[in-house]
Amino acid sequence: MSLQKRILLPILFTLLLLTVRIMITGQLVYIFLAWNLFLAWVPFAISNKLEKNKTASGWETFLLLFLWLLFLPNAPYIITDFFHLKQRNPVPYWYDVLLLFSAAFNGLILGLLSLQKVEIFLISKFGSRKGTLVILVSFFLCAFGIYIGRFLRWNSWDIITNPGDIAEDIFDRLINPFDHFKTWSVTILFGTFLSLVYFSVKNLYTLKNK
Repeated sequence: MSLQKRILLPILFTLLLLTVRIMITGQLVYIFLAWNLFLAWVPFAISNKLEKNKTASGWETFLLLFLWLLFLPNAPYIITDFFHLKQRNPVPYWYDVLLLFSAAFNGLILGLLSLQKVEIFLISKFGSRKGTLVILVSFFLCAFGIYIGRFLRWNSWDIITNPGDIAEDIFDRLINPFDHFKTWSVTILFGTFLSLVYFSVKNLYTLKNK
């Protein structure tokens, strides 16, 4: 079974949980999870494109990497959807916990696999040192993107449709860092979390194959 098909199975399980919930309640409370999972799939699809197109020109490589980094925060972003968790009768609380956890798990896995594919591509293209450095920086850029999406409510495509306002928000946080404690605490903690999870999983995989 291909990697894409193996990833699809847990995603289908999440969508099944969501569908059953909608059928029971007649409500679309967590329908946004389906859209968020699609957005989480986008960076994975872009990383597949990079992996298969190693002979791409410089501008094409740069464009794909830019799009990948732009959409990457959408994958681990689903973790923050736990903000919406609360008791909603008649659905049991544990059911919604499972629904949200399965969605967050899928988003995190898609993000980790995407990072791994891009790291392999970067190392083959630019060498181990530069490739690893870009991946390390991407953890914290991704975490910053999570903050922008969850707390400032910007979307990935807003960088094209509304670049001025996004740039203003980012610039303000760069020149006045002490006025935005939440921004940098979320960025540092989520970035550290992502890097620890990524390298832990990577090390476990390496040990398994020794």
